[in-house]
Amino acid sequence: MSARDKVIGAIRAGLGARGDEPGRRGQVRARLERSPHGLIPARARQTKPELIAQFARMLEAQTAVVRTVENLKALPQAIAEQLAAFNLPARLRHGDDPVIAGLDWEGTMIERETGPAIGTDAISLSRASLAASETGTLILTSGADNPSTLNFLPDTHFVVLLAENLHGSYEEAWDALRTTYGRGAMPRTVNFVSGPSATADIEHTLVRGAHGPRRLAVFVVLNGQPTRRKN
Repeated sequence: MSARDKVIGAIRAGLGARGDEPGRRGQVRARLERSPHGLIPARARQTKPELIAQFARMLEAQTAVVRTVENLKALPQAIAEQLAAFNLPARLRHGDDPVIAGLDWEGTMIERETGPAIGTDAISLSRASLAASETGTLILTSGADNPSTLNFLPDTHFVVLLAENLHGSYEEAWDALRTTYGRGAMPRTVNFVSGPSATADIEHTLVRGAHGPRRLAVFVVLNGQPTRRKN
Protein backbone atom coordinates (compact mmCIF):
# COMPACT_ATOMS: atom_id res chain seq x y z
CA MET A 1 0.00 0.00 0.00
CA SER A 2 1.37 3.39 -0.98
CA ALA A 3 1.51 6.42 1.32
CA ARG A 4 -1.30 7.95 -0.74
CA ASP A 5 -3.47 4.88 -0.25
CA LYS A 6 -2.85 5.01 3.50
CA VAL A 7 -3.87 8.66 3.75
CA ILE A 8 -7.01 8.19 1.64
CA GLY A 9 -7.83 5.04 3.57
CA ALA A 10 -7.60 6.92 6.86
CA ILE A 11 -9.90 9.66 5.54
CA ARG A 12 -12.45 7.10 4.36
CA ALA A 13 -12.34 5.35 7.72
CA GLY A 14 -12.92 8.64 9.50
CA LEU A 15 -15.92 9.37 7.27
CA GLY A 16 -17.26 5.86 7.50
CA ALA A 17 -17.12 5.55 3.71
CA ARG A 18 -15.77 2.92 1.34
CA GLY A 19 -15.32 5.28 -1.63
CA ASP A 20 -17.17 3.13 -4.15
CA GLU A 21 -20.75 4.00 -3.12
CA PRO A 22 -22.80 4.96 -6.23
CA GLY A 23 -24.57 7.77 -4.39
CA ARG A 24 -21.36 9.34 -3.15
CA ARG A 25 -19.73 9.11 -6.58
CA GLY A 26 -22.79 10.70 -8.14
CA GLN A 27 -22.64 13.63 -5.72
CA VAL A 28 -18.99 14.25 -6.53
CA ARG A 29 -19.63 14.00 -10.28
CA ALA A 30 -22.57 16.42 -10.07
CA ARG A 31 -20.55 18.94 -8.07
CA LEU A 32 -17.69 18.83 -10.56
CA GLU A 33 -20.10 19.37 -13.45
CA ARG A 34 -21.98 22.27 -11.81
CA SER A 35 -19.00 24.08 -10.27
CA PRO A 36 -21.26 25.74 -7.68
CA HIS A 37 -20.39 29.20 -6.41
CA GLY A 38 -19.82 30.07 -2.78
CA LEU A 39 -21.05 33.25 -1.13
CA ILE A 40 -19.96 36.21 -3.32
CA PRO A 41 -19.05 39.24 -1.15
CA ALA A 42 -20.53 42.64 -1.96
CA ARG A 43 -17.10 44.03 -2.80
CA ALA A 44 -16.92 41.59 -5.72
CA ARG A 45 -20.17 42.91 -7.24
CA GLN A 46 -19.16 46.36 -8.44
CA THR A 47 -18.69 48.20 -11.73
CA LYS A 48 -15.51 47.59 -13.71
CA PRO A 49 -13.92 50.96 -12.71
CA GLU A 50 -14.71 50.22 -9.06
CA LEU A 51 -13.23 46.74 -9.35
CA ILE A 52 -10.03 48.14 -10.90
CA ALA A 53 -9.70 50.73 -8.12
CA GLN A 54 -10.27 48.10 -5.43
CA PHE A 55 -7.82 45.71 -7.09
CA ALA A 56 -5.15 48.44 -7.03
CA ARG A 57 -5.83 49.31 -3.37
CA MET A 58 -5.57 45.70 -2.30
CA LEU A 59 -2.23 45.17 -4.05
CA GLU A 60 -0.78 48.51 -2.97
CA ALA A 61 -1.60 47.60 0.63
CA GLN A 62 0.87 44.72 0.13
CA THR A 63 3.55 47.16 -1.18
CA ALA A 64 3.00 46.30 -4.84
CA VAL A 65 3.01 49.05 -7.46
CA VAL A 66 -0.08 49.27 -9.68
CA ARG A 67 -0.23 51.40 -12.81
CA THR A 68 -3.16 51.79 -15.17
CA VAL A 69 -2.25 52.07 -18.85
CA GLU A 70 -4.70 53.31 -21.48
CA ASN A 71 -3.79 50.75 -24.15
CA LEU A 72 -1.16 48.24 -25.24
CA LYS A 73 0.63 50.84 -27.33
CA ALA A 74 1.48 52.76 -24.15
CA LEU A 75 2.56 49.68 -22.21
CA PRO A 76 6.28 49.44 -23.22
CA GLN A 77 6.89 53.06 -22.21
CA ALA A 78 5.12 52.50 -18.88
CA ILE A 79 7.35 49.48 -18.24
CA ALA A 80 10.45 51.52 -19.11
CA GLU A 81 9.35 54.25 -16.71
CA GLN A 82 8.81 51.77 -13.89
CA LEU A 83 12.24 50.23 -14.44
CA ALA A 84 13.70 53.71 -14.06
CA ALA A 85 11.57 54.39 -10.96
CA PHE A 86 12.96 51.21 -9.37
CA ASN A 87 16.47 52.27 -10.50
CA LEU A 88 16.83 48.98 -12.37
CA PRO A 89 18.60 48.20 -15.65
CA ALA A 90 16.52 48.19 -18.83
CA ARG A 91 16.67 44.44 -19.24
CA LEU A 92 14.04 41.75 -18.63
CA ARG A 93 12.88 38.28 -19.58
CA HIS A 94 9.42 37.16 -20.70
CA GLY A 95 7.78 34.11 -22.25
CA ASP A 96 6.10 33.61 -25.61
CA ASP A 97 2.87 35.34 -24.61
CA PRO A 98 1.31 36.76 -27.82
CA VAL A 99 0.19 39.98 -26.14
CA ILE A 100 3.71 40.77 -24.94
CA ALA A 101 5.28 39.55 -28.19
CA GLY A 102 3.02 41.89 -30.14
CA LEU A 103 4.19 45.03 -28.33
CA ASP A 104 6.25 47.69 -30.08
CA TRP A 105 9.35 48.12 -27.89
CA GLU A 106 11.09 50.54 -30.24
CA GLY A 107 12.45 53.56 -28.41
CA THR A 108 12.37 52.01 -24.93
CA MET A 109 15.99 50.75 -24.98
CA ILE A 110 14.83 47.66 -23.09
CA GLU A 111 16.85 44.51 -23.72
CA ARG A 112 14.62 41.43 -23.79
CA GLU A 113 15.19 37.70 -23.60
CA THR A 114 12.56 34.98 -23.86
CA GLY A 115 12.01 31.66 -22.15
CA PRO A 116 11.88 30.37 -18.56
CA ALA A 117 13.74 32.43 -15.97
CA ILE A 118 17.31 31.51 -15.07
CA GLY A 119 19.33 32.31 -11.98
CA THR A 120 20.90 35.47 -13.38
CA ASP A 121 17.59 37.11 -14.35
CA ALA A 122 16.82 40.12 -12.17
CA ILE A 123 13.55 41.21 -13.81
CA SER A 124 10.73 39.23 -15.41
CA LEU A 125 7.57 40.15 -17.27
CA SER A 126 4.44 37.97 -17.29
CA ARG A 127 0.83 38.35 -18.34
CA ALA A 128 -1.81 37.31 -15.83
CA SER A 129 -4.55 35.22 -17.38
CA LEU A 130 -7.06 36.56 -14.88
CA ALA A 131 -7.38 38.43 -11.61
CA ALA A 132 -9.83 38.68 -8.70
CA SER A 133 -10.58 42.14 -7.38
CA GLU A 134 -12.05 40.98 -4.06
CA THR A 135 -8.54 40.28 -2.70
CA GLY A 136 -6.30 41.97 -5.27
CA THR A 137 -5.09 38.62 -6.58
CA LEU A 138 -3.34 37.88 -9.88
CA ILE A 139 -4.03 34.48 -11.43
CA LEU A 140 -1.12 33.23 -13.54
CA THR A 141 -1.27 30.01 -15.54
CA SER A 142 1.80 28.01 -16.45
CA GLY A 143 3.00 27.21 -19.96
CA ALA A 144 5.42 28.37 -22.62
CA ASP A 145 3.57 31.68 -22.97
CA ASN A 146 4.20 32.54 -19.31
CA PRO A 147 6.60 30.09 -17.61
CA SER A 148 6.02 29.82 -13.86
CA THR A 149 9.71 30.44 -13.17
CA LEU A 150 9.12 34.07 -14.20
CA ASN A 151 6.74 34.44 -11.26
CA PHE A 152 9.17 33.35 -8.57
CA LEU A 153 12.84 33.35 -9.55
CA PRO A 154 13.73 36.98 -10.49
CA ASP A 155 13.93 39.60 -7.75
CA THR A 156 11.50 41.93 -9.56
CA HIS A 157 8.31 40.78 -11.27
CA PHE A 158 6.32 42.89 -13.73
CA VAL A 159 2.83 41.63 -14.59
CA VAL A 160 0.49 42.75 -17.37
CA LEU A 161 -3.25 42.41 -16.75
CA LEU A 162 -5.87 43.25 -19.36
CA ALA A 163 -8.78 44.96 -17.61
CA GLU A 164 -11.22 42.66 -19.42
CA ASN A 165 -9.67 39.74 -17.52
CA LEU A 166 -10.28 41.29 -14.09
CA HIS A 167 -13.24 39.72 -12.28
CA GLY A 168 -14.86 40.57 -9.01
CA SER A 169 -14.70 37.14 -7.37
CA TYR A 170 -12.66 33.96 -7.45
CA GLU A 171 -15.71 32.05 -8.66
CA GLU A 172 -16.06 34.25 -11.75
CA ALA A 173 -12.36 33.92 -12.46
CA TRP A 174 -12.52 30.12 -12.24
CA ASP A 175 -15.54 30.11 -14.55
CA ALA A 176 -13.57 32.15 -17.09
CA LEU A 177 -10.60 29.80 -16.74
CA ARG A 178 -12.79 26.76 -17.40
CA THR A 179 -14.26 28.48 -20.44
CA THR A 180 -10.79 29.26 -21.81
CA TYR A 181 -9.21 25.85 -21.27
CA GLY A 182 -12.22 23.55 -21.14
CA ARG A 183 -13.13 21.11 -18.41
CA GLY A 184 -10.49 18.49 -17.81
CA ALA A 185 -7.90 20.51 -19.73
CA MET A 186 -6.64 22.94 -17.13
CA PRO A 187 -3.03 24.21 -17.23
CA ARG A 188 -0.53 22.26 -15.16
CA THR A 189 -0.22 25.06 -12.61
CA VAL A 190 -2.43 27.99 -11.59
CA ASN A 191 -0.60 30.43 -9.32
CA PHE A 192 -2.37 33.02 -7.16
CA VAL A 193 -0.25 36.10 -6.37
CA SER A 194 -1.46 38.89 -4.09
CA GLY A 195 1.73 40.89 -3.62
CA PRO A 196 5.52 40.65 -3.39
CA SER A 197 7.02 37.76 -1.46
CA ALA A 198 7.06 38.43 2.29
CA THR A 199 7.20 36.39 5.48
CA ALA A 200 7.44 37.06 9.18
CA ASP A 201 7.60 33.43 10.27
CA ILE A 202 11.05 33.74 11.87
CA GLU A 203 10.98 35.75 15.11
CA HIS A 204 8.18 37.90 13.66
CA THR A 205 10.72 39.79 11.56
CA LEU A 206 9.37 40.83 8.16
CA VAL A 207 11.57 39.54 5.35
CA ARG A 208 10.85 40.36 1.72
CA GLY A 209 11.89 38.10 -1.14
CA ALA A 210 12.17 34.96 1.00
CA HIS A 211 10.47 32.74 -1.58
CA GLY A 212 9.72 35.00 -4.52
CA PRO A 213 10.19 38.53 -5.89
CA ARG A 214 10.83 41.40 -3.50
CA ARG A 215 9.18 43.83 -5.92
CA LEU A 216 5.92 43.48 -7.85
CA ALA A 217 4.59 45.97 -10.39
CA VAL A 218 1.26 45.39 -12.10
CA PHE A 219 0.19 47.17 -15.28
CA VAL A 220 -3.58 47.19 -15.80
CA VAL A 221 -4.30 47.81 -19.49
CA LEU A 222 -7.70 49.46 -19.83
CA ASN A 223 -8.06 48.79 -23.55
CA GLY A 224 -6.42 45.48 -24.38
CA GLN A 225 -7.05 45.48 -28.12
CA PRO A 226 -3.81 44.58 -29.95
CA THR A 227 -2.02 47.28 -31.92
CA ARG A 228 -0.22 46.80 -35.21
CA ARG A 229 3.54 46.51 -34.84
CA LYS A 230 5.86 48.65 -36.88
CA ASN A 231 7.85 46.88 -39.60
